Amino acid sequence: QVQLVESGGGLVQAGGSLRLSCAASGRAFSRYRMGWFRQAPGKEREFVAGIMWSGGRTYYADSVQGRFTVSRDNAKNTVYLQMNSLKPEEPAVYYCNFLASDYVPLGDYWGQGTQVTVSS
Repeated sequence: QVQLVESGGGLVQAGGSLRLSCAASGRAFSRYRMGWFRQAPGKEREFVAGIMWSGGRTYYADSVQGRFTVSRDNAKNTVYLQMNSLKPEEPAVYYCNFLASDYVPLGDYWGQGTQVTVSS
């Protein structure tokens, strides 16, 4: 079955950086686009970044464009999210998932996520 294991979250000061990782299994990883999402307390889960199966195209939510970079290593079935210049309003649980289309997650399964906390 599908498994998604996110890691790399933690506490960082505003303006700082974190690199998140997501190990995915249960699907032919290299055939799927992958995405990162985040959910802040009391808010809906929102799309953050996506990457095509080959890594040749990446795309981002307007709020993170220019600060976040998504990448993948198909040999390791892992997708990454480099987050720079983190803002105080960005604390959330970050999740990865396979994508059915540019912004839509595939299926209903989600991993446990990784918590990102930003201090001002």
